[in-house]
Formats: sequence, structure tokens, C-alpha cells
Amino acid sequence: MKVLRVIGGSARGLRLESVPGESTRPITDRVKEALFNIIGQDIVAASFLDLFAGTGAVAIEALSRGAAFARLIDAHPLAVRTIRANLKKTRLADRAEVVQRDAFAVLGGAADRRFDYVYIAPPQYKGLWKKALLTLDARPDWLQSDAWVIVQIHPVEAEPVELKNLEAFDRRQYGSTMLMFYIPREQPGGTEDDRRPDPRP
Repeated sequence: MKVLRVIGGSARGLRLESVPGESTRPITDRVKEALFNIIGQDIVAASFLDLFAGTGAVAIEALSRGAAFARLIDAHPLAVRTIRANLKKTRLADRAEVVQRDAFAVLGGAADRRFDYVYIAPPQYKGLWKKALLTLDARPDWLQSDAWVIVQIHPVEAEPVELKNLEAFDRRQYGSTMLMFYIPREQPGGTEDDRRPDPRP
């Protein structure tokens, strides 16, 4: 079984528990490090929504690196139990909210806050990433004006998605993992200052 750990910030080096069984696909250290190198210091004081949280590793990494708040959503009891254990172990539970519920049901409900980052990494090969992205596209009230939506998939799952309120601005591939990045489309009357810079070199 792959060893999971926090690779940066206040909880750096702490090992995380894995969800029993084969229902989750933990992010590798290489991909996680690359992701947070791209985000950089913008994670400090940010709010983070992890829609298919699994072990909680991505949101916990965000909290460890200074995010102000993370909401971790997963429908599976074993995943939720693992997330709570990992938050306790890393002493980050006071800035996190764990929700045992279907991610699509949450997105379809009233948005109670706007997030700076939304991470989408559902089970592979079921088209769930596309469904989640389209659901979020239809509900931009979950997003800050300069939010990033980040999708983690296997490269073979990649396909164009027609979006109204979001637009793709980057994608990165690390072996069998692809990260795709989206931002809200600029609204009439907005300025470039309202949006985070493109991280591409």
C-alpha cells in the first residue's frame, strides 16, 4: 500500500491513513508537490473545497500550507472516518469541515460560501469529473471571481467540455495523472486585476 504523507507546511512529514479497499485513488507526492508549486503562496488564507476527498490528502496539504478553511466532502463512511482521523493526526481539524454526502447533492443545494479553490478527483473512468465540472459550471455562486477549479483525471479520460461560466486555462500531465485548471470567465465590467495570473511559464 502506498505511503501517504503531508509534504509541506505545518504538518510536513506526517503520515496519513489510507481508506481501506480500492475505492479511492490517492494522489502521488509528485503530483501533489507539483500542484502546490503551481498554486504557490496564493493558498495562504484561501478557502478550499474538496468534492471527492477520499483520504483528505489534498485539502490537508492545503491547510498545512496555510489555507484558512477546507470543506471535505465524501459520500463513503470509510472515507469520512479516514479524513477525520487524518485531520486529527495533523492537528488541522479546527479549520476543516467534513461532510458525508454526495458531492452532486451538495453542489445542487444553496451555496453557503464562495471558495477560492475547488478540487475534483472522483473515481476514474465513470465520467464523474465531467458531471462535477458541468454542475459547478451551472452554479458559479460557489466560486470566488478569481477561483481555480482543478480536475484530477487519468489522461485517457480527457475530453473537451462545453462550459458557460468556466474556461480552461492550463493542463499538466505527470505520468498517469493529468491536472486540468479552470477559472471563471471574465464578466462584463470586470478587469484583468480580478483574476489570478496564468501559472504557465
